[in-house]
Amino acid sequence: MNAQAALHVRDVVVHPVVVPLQWPIRTASGTMTGAPLLLIDLRTVEGVIGRAYLFGYQELTLKPLADLVLAMGGMIANDPLAPVELNRKLRRRFTLLGARSLIGMALSGLDMAAWDALGEATGRPLVSLLGGAPRPVRAYLGHGVGVIPVSEVPEAAATLAAEGLPAIKIRLGRDAFADDLAAVRAARQSIPAHVMLMADFNQSLTVAEAIRRGRALDDEGLCWIEEPVRADDFRGCARVAAALATPVQIGENFSGAFEMHEALRCDASDLVMIDAQQIGGVTGWLAAAALAQTYGVEVSSHLFHEVSAHLLAVSPLCGWLEYTNVADPVLAEPLRPVGGAVSAPSRPGIGIAWDDKAIQKWRAP
Repeated sequence: MNAQAALHVRDVVVHPVVVPLQWPIRTASGTMTGAPLLLIDLRTVEGVIGRAYLFGYQELTLKPLADLVLAMGGMIANDPLAPVELNRKLRRRFTLLGARSLIGMALSGLDMAAWDALGEATGRPLVSLLGGAPRPVRAYLGHGVGVIPVSEVPEAAATLAAEGLPAIKIRLGRDAFADDLAAVRAARQSIPAHVMLMADFNQSLTVAEAIRRGRALDDEGLCWIEEPVRADDFRGCARVAAALATPVQIGENFSGAFEMHEALRCDASDLVMIDAQQIGGVTGWLAAAALAQTYGVEVSSHLFHEVSAHLLAVSPLCGWLEYTNVADPVLAEPLRPVGGAVSAPSRPGIGIAWDDKAIQKWRAP
């Protein structure tokens, strides 16, 4: 099968799972020890299957996400496999409701699965379909040193640095800033000098407190300070970015390129981080990457390193790839870093395949 015109959507099948995390995610708002994932199979009449997954953050999201994805799959049944056209059709159906939150995630998941099916049908990796070629993208370990007692930070940081990537993340947002500062310094002293350190506040600060803490961290050699304030407070974040010497990074919660444009228009950050399931899948990412180029802002990825390795390779201002192996337990061939970087695989499409036994083992009730 090698002709897009010969393919038509048959239906969609989903597999809700909750898989264990190799490194629990501990933020200022709580701890996550398992990853609720919705695995998506977009099946064509001609027998080609496109795959993608969504990360629901909380298990309670899996059922509504599954219902949305299945309902949307019914809306495009028998349509030609043309990802941009399928995306356009579905978004028109949700004009009045809007394409945010779970609806936006479902749209993104189907978009990624459609592009994967197109790659499978043509025998080409996604990056090649988009006019690029696989290449190494520098990666950092996104799970990060959590909001843990400062005394535990050195061991945690050293363990993550031993994974061999050129940068790791530390999560901040403790009640006392002195503890955050001590954690950053403890991490820095516990990892090799060549390993870079990013800090993530996970939206835990007010604007005034973000400026106070950010200025105090300016001399700590951080690569960036991520999401210091509420994700949708672009003007507040712009005040923070203007006040700090350390670059400010936001974007994992951009709900589409239009929202990203608003952030860029008001100089909300120095850098942007795109999340494939929030931005609109492959189609949404391409629009966002072009927009970032227009503003001269470097693009990094959030989660979903399997598809992000393809998309960063064709992004004009490519920054860092966040390596977070949340889906590894249910993947037949997990994508691994090599030499501190991640390259898109040469397999067709996104290059993912499910481990059917693992799906049965971790299937959500």
